[in-house]
Amino acid sequence: MARFTFKLPDIGEGIAEAEIVAWHVRVGDRVEEDAPLADMMTDKATVEMESPVAGVIVEVAGEVGDVIAIGSPLVVVEVEGDGDEVVPSPNAEDVAERIEVENPDVSDVENAAAAVEPEKPRSLAGGVGEGLSKGGLSKSAVPEQALPPTPSREREGKTVLASPAVRARAKTLGVDLAQVRPMADGRVRHADLDSFLAYADGFGPAATARPDEAIKVVGLRRRIAENMAASKRAIPHFTYVEECDVTGLEELRAQLNSAWGERPKLTILPLLITAICRALPDFPMLNARYDDEANIVTRHGAVHLGVATMTEAGLMVPVIRDAQAMNLWQLAREITRLAEAARSGKAKAEELSGSTLTVTSLGPLGGIASTPVINRPEVAIIGPNRIVERPAFVPDGMGGERIAKRKLMNISISCDHRVVDGYDAAAFVQALKRLIEAPALIVAA
Repeated sequence: MARFTFKLPDIGEGIAEAEIVAWHVRVGDRVEEDAPLADMMTDKATVEMESPVAGVIVEVAGEVGDVIAIGSPLVVVEVEGDGDEVVPSPNAEDVAERIEVENPDVSDVENAAAAVEPEKPRSLAGGVGEGLSKGGLSKSAVPEQALPPTPSREREGKTVLASPAVRARAKTLGVDLAQVRPMADGRVRHADLDSFLAYADGFGPAATARPDEAIKVVGLRRRIAENMAASKRAIPHFTYVEECDVTGLEELRAQLNSAWGERPKLTILPLLITAICRALPDFPMLNARYDDEANIVTRHGAVHLGVATMTEAGLMVPVIRDAQAMNLWQLAREITRLAEAARSGKAKAEELSGSTLTVTSLGPLGGIASTPVINRPEVAIIGPNRIVERPAFVPDGMGGERIAKRKLMNISISCDHRVVDGYDAAAFVQALKRLIEAPALIVAA
């Protein structure tokens, strides 16, 4: 028998290391040639590593969440033959053909993060750092629980989609996942289990206690954590909030949707983005990026607007290029396209970088006000909040005022105080408020 050592190949120019986000094999498994071994995440893509040979896995490198250097051993495969051999790593072009998406696949990240045992990570060769630096391998580095389990089957033979954590909890509670109806996209989640337990017996308990979970922070979730921490450490944030009357804006939106039914239905976001683009030319310090290492602020002429989008893998910020050049329906189409690409894990790298200003909205969950964290190296982020109906004083047309029901929305803006003065941020929001409250100015040529 011979042992073939498969080393992590060069998977892109400038890439020195990659993170293990999912294992498809464990020690003792037999693999065929081209069978998937592991999913490796870099700054640019998630790549599925495939076995160049058929044989039995005898050693693997690291656990989910470990970072492996390019050229380090990834797995050792025992094959038929004599003598030890090292499998030459494929070149970057070969690996590029196996890149599935430019962003982590949602299920891969969820499975990898949720399936790790709540225990202290085992080292590769003594300590984790020592093992990585020496390229050491461990026969027991990947716990069995970290591997994707065999999915349960419904009576009709369909696969029940659920993360390892949900499956483990259902098994502990004695719940057949085939009997649980998922609320969205066919995947059973903890909330679906809660609903099933509450009503399975007619009237269940008011609440059920979930078991404690130790979730390893890996992949995209770790990147988000690192970026947010770096933003708060480096940027002195300040937030300004103003209330806007969006009654007229909502009426205009309804009229446009009614008159142009064959076009995409407009939400308030394309109208708000158009208003932002119209107000920005007078406030160039907001549409900027700050390189604090070179001490250079670049004020951009075009508005490349990031739209914070929540996905199952975490928060992503796809970018609308040249938003200032788009009309309302073009913006609506681009917002929908980018959101779908981000949520499905198919957004390209260039669609997730290069923004000059970001809008973050929680929609109906927007709350009264927010203090959004700046998407570094940008210098500002705008957060529209929930629209509410309240009585308010409005002009009565005769020089006085009357009380009327109005739709009101707060707009929050966080700025980098090193670059943006409080007066400028407030003046910009007031200019934005004037456009929002006189919506004809937004659509005027």
